[in-house]
Amino acid sequence: MRLARCASLVDYERIKAVGPDRAASEWLLRCGAKVRFQGFDRWQHDYNGLPTGPIGRYKIQAIDATESCIMYRGFDHLDGLEHVEEMKLCKCIYIEDACLERLSKVEKLQESLLRMELVSCGNVTDRGLLALHHLRNLERLLLSDLPGVREKDKTVQMLRTALPNLNIELDLD
Repeated sequence: MRLARCASLVDYERIKAVGPDRAASEWLLRCGAKVRFQGFDRWQHDYNGLPTGPIGRYKIQAIDATESCIMYRGFDHLDGLEHVEEMKLCKCIYIEDACLERLSKVEKLQESLLRMELVSCGNVTDRGLLALHHLRNLERLLLSDLPGVREKDKTVQMLRTALPNLNIELDLD
């Protein structure tokens, strides 16, 4: 847990120095996640292999945080991201409602995020899922193995009402 907390500390000076996409990539990879940049098919998982170049050259298009240790205190890294279309939060033991609420309040992600997977994140409840209604361009949401979700039908109906173009795939039994 101590390492996870250290990896999640936000260095605002670093964000200014290298730009939001580079700083977020560094944070995500330190936490065990992967990123894919616009124009690339390959996932980047090696911190030491992050591409270099001028600020703004590499834009994060997708985040796969499967089995990573990302947590709420690092979510400020997401604030400047403008091109993230896909996010996978699978088997993330530190993801909780506050994380989804924080994620959903990032204005640029409200516009760009199209696809999301939430799988086996045991601290996520109905409250966290309902916060996703702020992601107004979300087209696909996969929800699976979320034991904290107690009112599945009601929550899904509220999301579908708020986001009529959202395709929700469920496996919550």
